[in-house]
Amino acid sequence: MNALHRDLERLVDRVEREDASHVQADPYRQHFHLMPPVGWMNDPNGLCRCGEWYHVFYQYGPFDATGGVKLWGHYRSRDLLRWEKAPAMLYPDQTWNLHGVYSGSALIEGGVMYLYYTGNVKHPGAHDYIKTGRGHNTALAVSRDGVTAESNELLMTNQDYPEGLSCHVRDPKVWRENGRYYMVQGARTMEDRGEILLFASDDKRRWSHINTLTTPGVFGYMWECPDLFEIAGQRVLACSPQGVSQQGMRFQNVYTCGYFPLYGDFCGAYSLGAFAELDCGFDFYAPQTFLDGDRRLMLGWMGMPDAEYENPTVSNGWQHCATVMCEVVWRDGRLLRRPVAELEQLRGERCVPEDAEIFDLEYVPQGDGAMTIRGSAVIEWRQGELILRYETGGAGRTMRRTKVDTVRNLRVLADASSLEIFVNEGETVLSSRYYPPVAARGVCFHGEGKAKLWKMHALSMTEMS
Repeated sequence: MNALHRDLERLVDRVEREDASHVQADPYRQHFHLMPPVGWMNDPNGLCRCGEWYHVFYQYGPFDATGGVKLWGHYRSRDLLRWEKAPAMLYPDQTWNLHGVYSGSALIEGGVMYLYYTGNVKHPGAHDYIKTGRGHNTALAVSRDGVTAESNELLMTNQDYPEGLSCHVRDPKVWRENGRYYMVQGARTMEDRGEILLFASDDKRRWSHINTLTTPGVFGYMWECPDLFEIAGQRVLACSPQGVSQQGMRFQNVYTCGYFPLYGDFCGAYSLGAFAELDCGFDFYAPQTFLDGDRRLMLGWMGMPDAEYENPTVSNGWQHCATVMCEVVWRDGRLLRRPVAELEQLRGERCVPEDAEIFDLEYVPQGDGAMTIRGSAVIEWRQGELILRYETGGAGRTMRRTKVDTVRNLRVLADASSLEIFVNEGETVLSSRYYPPVAARGVCFHGEGKAKLWKMHALSMTEMS
């Protein structure tokens, strides 16, 4: 531990203690979603299961609810329901990460946690920090206890990446397959074209670029947060492209997030299928997956960079949260996303619609219809589309529309300041923050259907002892 690390650790502890009561008093603090203790949260990082523990790391800016310098915050759990807040794992305390420990992933091998991440450096001078002036360095921290990093080393700098790239190369996702290690990183070329770089290694530390994954035509200028995995025999490349223009009901957010089916050899000749969005709501970005036994789990950031809307919790010293943990499955040529089964254990007693506030709702409609939640959000389905709009409490969010031929069933998870709407068992999902009047409650149904509602208990959250 160097002096900078020690001082940052003390500062984080101080700001969490001093701001805790103010932040916790906010009525929009979530009940069953992970949030920052104070300050800012964005991308989930290093998701994994190591031994008996699930680990969720995340981009954490404890000093500034609008961003600021980024650490890796840390929660862990044995069951995805009872969580411990662990100390921050990674700090900007090295020459290669002094302006932020950016996103990355975890590789578990022999009970040891290998954390790959991007170290951000902004050099002084007249730079645009896109084509000049920025260092996006690939680094590795190693932890044997899953709580503290015993080493932290620089692996690659911008000079080690292929030619023709801007300074923006980041977000390493690493896995082991057939005796080799592979890494994907998001990149932006000097011609403003998004692509994914594929690296390989035999020892986890020395990496060689072996392929570049992209589309024949330009599809956005930067592909962030890549994730390459196989599910039910299908290879999938997930990423968060920036710079994709809206096309009708598609790509309605400032940045999109989704996946390509990948055909052929990801290390050699390949082709990418049509891009599909993972979420059609206002707030979903930078998801990451990991294997938990036979199932693949996904966690996303319930936020959106550079959005035109806002979150009023900033005035109370915090901003953003994660989605609920979901399982992803491959069915009929597409990814489906639905809440993990464990979440049903947070269901309390059944409640009547007029009392609903923080709830889990299952609804089977009979034909076209709508529901209004807490006098704020309206979910409407008719004529082959589903609409989410806000009567009030959107904080700048207005309407999102998506094509749905027939709404067979809906599941709505409503927390204090978020909605997650799962349509047809997760074929379509809409995630959004919202801020209804604090005293407002109730779900009003318009049209015929059958509803089941449960009050939701809060996640158990404790400090790590």
